[in-house]
Amino acid sequence: PGDPEAGELGLAAVPGRQAAFRQGLEAAVHYARAVGCPRIHVMAGRIPLGTDRAAVAGEMETTFIENLRYTADLLSQEDMIGLLEPINNRITDPRYYLNTPHQAAAILEKVGRPNLKLQLDLFHCQIMDGNLSRNLETYFPLIGHIQIAQVPGRHEPDSPGELNFPYIFELLESLGYTGYVGCEYAPKGDTLEGLGWLRSYWESRGLQHGGTSKAAK
Repeated sequence: PGDPEAGELGLAAVPGRQAAFRQGLEAAVHYARAVGCPRIHVMAGRIPLGTDRAAVAGEMETTFIENLRYTADLLSQEDMIGLLEPINNRITDPRYYLNTPHQAAAILEKVGRPNLKLQLDLFHCQIMDGNLSRNLETYFPLIGHIQIAQVPGRHEPDSPGELNFPYIFELLESLGYTGYVGCEYAPKGDTLEGLGWLRSYWESRGLQHGGTSKAAK
């Protein structure tokens, strides 16, 4: 993530920070190798303070593409995947560079490396663009990881909000998604108590605790 005390949130698209980005990436690969994690979130970073987004967009994209190609080459040696996550700039982080799936997809196309994928957080996607069903269908070939949280409170999927998660989960299944779904939300209370939504979802699908089929038992 760079230097949080200096207001950084990632370095991959930040001009002038290429050396620090490569150092951080090597550390991330070291940790990922140690814990057996095959995916690394490559954080784009923030628009530099005192600059206009439109004025620096071209330079930041050029830096991002250069760093992503370096990332892809390094990760290919480790059989790992690099992930790009758009973060909304309406609520969560006004200065974050990468904001929409469309922007991420365009950059991935320019980079042109198969071991770089889209990390689609449905919380950010809903805030920036909505149209989740169509976006999931459109960008599905690029998706390497899914994250969820209810909108707007960023709590459990069954908390009050805009998103119908049982429908979204069934859509992901119908599209053939087999990866993990990260619970990128802030529990309203105790973590285990907050996972009651998952037990209820399993039961609604005829599954037992742990996601195993009752019929298989």
